[in-house]
Parts: sequence; C-alpha cells; structure tokens
Amino acid sequence: MEINIKELRKTFGEKVAVDIDSLQIQSGEIIGIVGNNGAGKSTLFRLMLDLIKADHGKVFMGDTDVSVTERWKDWTGAFIDDSFLIDYLAPDEYFQFIAKISGVDTIQLEEFIDGFSHFMAGEVTGQKKLIRNLSAGNKQKVGIVSAMLLHPQILILDEPFNFLDPSSQSAIKHLLCKYNKETGATILVSSHNLQHTVDICPRIILLEHGVVRQDIDNSQGQAKQALEEYFQTETE
Repeated sequence: MEINIKELRKTFGEKVAVDIDSLQIQSGEIIGIVGNNGAGKSTLFRLMLDLIKADHGKVFMGDTDVSVTERWKDWTGAFIDDSFLIDYLAPDEYFQFIAKISGVDTIQLEEFIDGFSHFMAGEVTGQKKLIRNLSAGNKQKVGIVSAMLLHPQILILDEPFNFLDPSSQSAIKHLLCKYNKETGATILVSSHNLQHTVDICPRIILLEHGVVRQDIDNSQGQAKQALEEYFQTETE
C-alpha cells in the first residue's frame, strides 16, 4: 500500500519538527529514515500514525486520510517505543490479548510466534516476567513482534535495532526482508545505524530539521558512501 505525504508541517513552539512538501512511498518499498537527533524522524512517524496532529498538511495511506478515519489501522502495524505495550501483562498474555481482539485463533497465533523463535531466543515467550520487568532489548522484541502479528500491509518501526544484541539485529533484518518479500508490505524503518539501514532499505530518506535533505536510491547498496560523507560533513 502506498503512502502519500502532502505539505506536512509540525512545529513545537518556534521549532520546526517536520516540514515536508511532498513525499511518496510506493507500495512494497522498504524505506529507511535516517538523520541526527532532532531530525524529525519520530515526529514524522507519530504524524503518520495520527498520534499527534499536524499544523498543516495530510498523510494518506492508500486513499485514506489518517486524520479523518481510523480505517488505516486495519492494515497498519507500528512500534515506536514501549509506551505501545501493556506492561502489566506477560509477553504471552499480551500476544494473546492482541490476537483475541483481532480475531486471530490460538493455532494461528502459535504458528506466528514460532516464526520468531530465533529472534526471541527463548527469553520472551514462555516466561512469567511481566513486560515491565523485561530488559530493554526484550521489550523491543515484544513490540516488534506485536506490530507484525496482524500481518500489516504497512509496517512502521522506530529505531528497531536499539537495545538488541548483534544476533537479534541480524535476525530482525532477515525477518523484515522476508516479510516484505512474502507479503509485499510497505515497511518504514528509522535508525541511527547507517549500516543496518543500508543493508535492508533500497531507498533511504535523509531528514534534517524536519526537511528531506536527500532521497537516496540504495537499490545496489550505493547509499553508504553518500550518507557517511553527509554526516562527516555535518560534524566538521
């Protein structure tokens, strides 16, 4: 499913957080969003998910204006931070809760969770710990898995590599690429990790101060040098 952003602007006081005239994301793309702290990555995702209201402009998922109707929630999965989680439940209870309210039966849920067994490494499911008592990395795993549980056509993940050990980072890269290939889902990933972003994203959007500075073709992995040169210049 495609995403269209038109004349989108959000300010906090005098600070411009997002100022994007036009951005189109084609159905089935894996898009990386990169930028320094304060670039507007998380704010952009929150606008796309209607968690905050834009001062001006629109976000369309397909032909649906996200600020007008909630239909887009039927085909969108997202994880921004652990505020998305119900932390007084254990992970198994949380997955079961999502499945129950979404009409996913027990067998389907078990099959889905089995597909993430390597990623969760025996530290998330089958445990009695509440989500609030999990490590930051395991909370991250719960959030990512829950965002994918309903097989969304649009998947939005903010800093999914944060807090994960190297094995889990490698596993989630593989899972995201596999999911995109099998379902044709549109995936947006923000990250400070340039290497991981280059590894999985054929197109990379570079944000600074809420503005799209570069829209980079990475279909052949050629974006790494351009990104490194940009950020090196920024810090000199």
